[in-house]
Amino acid sequence: METAELLKKVRTIEIRTRGFVNQIFSGEYHSVFKGRGMAFSEVREYQFGDDIRSIDWNVSARFNHPFVKIFEEERELTVILLVDVSGSEDFGTVRQLKRETAAELCAVLAFSALKNNDKVGVIFFSDVIEKFIPPKKGRFHVLRILREVIDFTPERRGTNIAEALRFLTGAIRKRSIVFLISDFMDESYGDALRIAGKKHDLVGIKLYDPREEELPPVGLMRTVDAETGETRWVDTDSARVRDAYAGWWHTAEDARKKLFRMSGLDEIRVRTDQSYVKPLMMFFRMREKRW
Repeated sequence: METAELLKKVRTIEIRTRGFVNQIFSGEYHSVFKGRGMAFSEVREYQFGDDIRSIDWNVSARFNHPFVKIFEEERELTVILLVDVSGSEDFGTVRQLKRETAAELCAVLAFSALKNNDKVGVIFFSDVIEKFIPPKKGRFHVLRILREVIDFTPERRGTNIAEALRFLTGAIRKRSIVFLISDFMDESYGDALRIAGKKHDLVGIKLYDPREEELPPVGLMRTVDAETGETRWVDTDSARVRDAYAGWWHTAEDARKKLFRMSGLDEIRVRTDQSYVKPLMMFFRMREKRW
């Protein structure tokens, strides 16, 4: 993508998504994601009603008068965007590609973190780790992430979610909020998902296109696997073929949902032909009810 075109696209997404953050998500993000705990702030003189367990005995002894410790919630968080850039993300039949939806989701989450003065980092993965941008604060850092999300070209086309989660677990030592943005067209990542979910606050964002749920009856159709390049002709006029495909899709989805439930992880489902605002709002409200 040419520099001028890239900057224009970055600016367009920034304006759109920052509007959502300022108008819709500003309070939800802050209230849903908690800091690491309580951090010591200062001491002050004891007042009637203070909890005696908060008395600072060293300071009290020095001044021969009771003083208590004051703690404040430690708000600073680290947000990691774990983004699938495999070949299947270049699919979309109605509104936009899954990759483009992922870019806007990354922008919303990154600007929400920026507004809360949190650090943001990103890991791009296919069947290998394509790129890692360590978490930092600041608008320029967020805009760098947004430019990369829009214009990044992966070296490989396959998907290996387990490898991405293992890298995350090893590279990010501090407990973080991790958004795994993928279509989850992969297998055998359950163990890595459970391990990463125990260490981090892991949320899966499932991207999908309506044509991935069911085949339209449009006759003989040539299909190409975006990750392997395999070509196949499919008779979509056949009800048996369409039913078999729909059965495969729902079986795979049920298995993924069960894996997330057993791992105790949250998920957000986003369709490429629909706004992501409602699913995000439902997620924030669901999380807020827990606290």
